[in-house]
Amino acid sequence: MRASIRLGALLGALACGNARGATLVVTVQSADGKPLAGAVITARPLEGTARRPEPIKAVMDQVNRAFEPDLMVIPVGSTVTFPNSDSVSHQIYSFSPAKRFQLPLYRGTPYPPVHFDTAGVVTLGCNIHDQMVGYLVVTDAPWYGRTDAKGTWAGEVTRGRYRIALWHPRMREADAGAEHEVMVGETGSAQLTVRLGKPLTPAPLGDRPHSWDY
Repeated sequence: MRASIRLGALLGALACGNARGATLVVTVQSADGKPLAGAVITARPLEGTARRPEPIKAVMDQVNRAFEPDLMVIPVGSTVTFPNSDSVSHQIYSFSPAKRFQLPLYRGTPYPPVHFDTAGVVTLGCNIHDQMVGYLVVTDAPWYGRTDAKGTWAGEVTRGRYRIALWHPRMREADAGAEHEVMVGETGSAQLTVRLGKPLTPAPLGDRPHSWDY
């Protein structure tokens, strides 16, 4: 009996050790070595059962003929409300495979929240104002976020091996489709630096800055 108790305690301690929090830091650089701000990072464990992120209720407004915010990362199953706080009417649409929808010409908040139940990138536009563009990255990855002005994202994860994917509105297809592996081991932290293989696509013309262009 005592041996069984000791064995159970040992296994429990090992399980707790594997589950202890750790820090994963991902830094993204453009092809010329400069920090890439505003990139979307997703981290998926390669071992064990990954937890699903909880859906959220998000808001993407329309202000000064622009989406506010102009890029959001949301878990699968989330809903997004699209109020129009602008001084003019807008007609929002998406033709993206992950979610096709249209909100006919409106101001204020006349429509119910839109449900996003499929992972993927949803590109948003306005039928009235061609310069308006926004993105929703819908993900089922347990950990996700965006890089800061230094091109860095840090997440509190559990120990183990991870597959890292990244996306940015100006990334070339080859870079957007690439995945990277990293091991978060006994030290309790790991760092991964990803340098894009291709130059970014040109920034769209216009006088309005975007959250992904620093």
